[in-house]
Amino acid sequence: MEQATATGTFPIERVRAQFPLLEREVNGVPVAYLDSGASSERVLASIEAVADYERRHHSNVHRGSHTLSAEATAAYEGARDIVARHIGAGDRREVIFVRNATEALNLVARAWGDANVGAGDRIVITEMEHHSNLVPWQQLAERVGAEIDWAPVDERGLLDLDALRGLLERGPKLLAVAHVSNVLGTENPLAAISAMAHEAGAIVVADGAQAAPKLPLDVAALGVDFYAITGHKLYAPTGIGALWGKLDLLRAMPPFLGGGSMIRKVSREGTTYADVPARFEAGTPAIAQAIGMGAALEWLDDELGMEAVRNHERAIADYTLARLAEVPGLTVFGPPRGPERLGPVSFEIDGIHAHDVSEILDRHGVAVRAGHHCAQVLMERLGIAATARASFGVYTTPAEIDRLVDGLEDARRVFGL
Repeated sequence: MEQATATGTFPIERVRAQFPLLEREVNGVPVAYLDSGASSERVLASIEAVADYERRHHSNVHRGSHTLSAEATAAYEGARDIVARHIGAGDRREVIFVRNATEALNLVARAWGDANVGAGDRIVITEMEHHSNLVPWQQLAERVGAEIDWAPVDERGLLDLDALRGLLERGPKLLAVAHVSNVLGTENPLAAISAMAHEAGAIVVADGAQAAPKLPLDVAALGVDFYAITGHKLYAPTGIGALWGKLDLLRAMPPFLGGGSMIRKVSREGTTYADVPARFEAGTPAIAQAIGMGAALEWLDDELGMEAVRNHERAIADYTLARLAEVPGLTVFGPPRGPERLGPVSFEIDGIHAHDVSEILDRHGVAVRAGHHCAQVLMERLGIAATARASFGVYTTPAEIDRLVDGLEDARRVFGL
């Protein structure tokens, strides 16, 4: 049933009933899962879709004329259609299935980067990037002799757009930017950033791993050239993600991997390659996982709607920030409550290491992440080694945030604060 909570009117009990893991207890209490930014829990629709494929339709795709192969192919390609709809792709061929957002970004660095970036060229990376949208560009720069410029984060946890504009005036080939920071919860103004970058002649590679589970997406309106998402943060299986790219860019890119499925013809003299998306999907794909991802996105889009999901996320983030402000000695990193702020929420408590915070919270059945969150450049910018991080899903309730705060008060008691 729907209920009015701190998140507004949202069918929270109906939503939670779709996540079997939430029935578990940890240390004798119901689990409060506040680690969705690392991996969300899997929705029942995804679990059942995978089980149905494995039990009734398992076969390879694109390779057979028999009934099972046709059914598997239809389900796999149907998942591509669902992903395209979820992100607002204009053409289903622009959706490339990969293992995760990391592989998507590496694909761009290798297939587009190696062909278009050379010695002396510039690449701009923001200081808030996850390693997955940072290390591939460092590797590219090392391979070809390119230079990297760093777009700074200001004291509020926002991207310094004036400084970014100055860096773009240097004529970089590429800008790597997160849509939503996995540490700060900052939602970057991606459409405005893309316009700035394109005016300077740069393409935009966006990491959408944190944004895709939270926001309505329209990649055309965002103006990006490439956009990466991952299934395991979208209530879907691990081992599946997607790269969206503009069709003309994808068609001009050489393949990333060679083998079956990505070819048109192979002879002793050489190979001609298939058109996209097959060109970038060598070998047997993650069929079950793609089907599971499609089912999860269909549930999000059709059962909830992404506007409602965004409103729920923002309300939970606001409630978390308000409650954490009550904890003495606690510092939150990232923007304050407002339109530029979603989850996750990263914080530290004076006198308690982040890993100790996480361990004590686990005694209360509250799961949070502790560490540098694969964002060590940002940690250096913030002047810290690690934070504790609470991140949210469609199933997160204000009561779970209250349990988080109770656990933090216990941590302060344990450490005599």
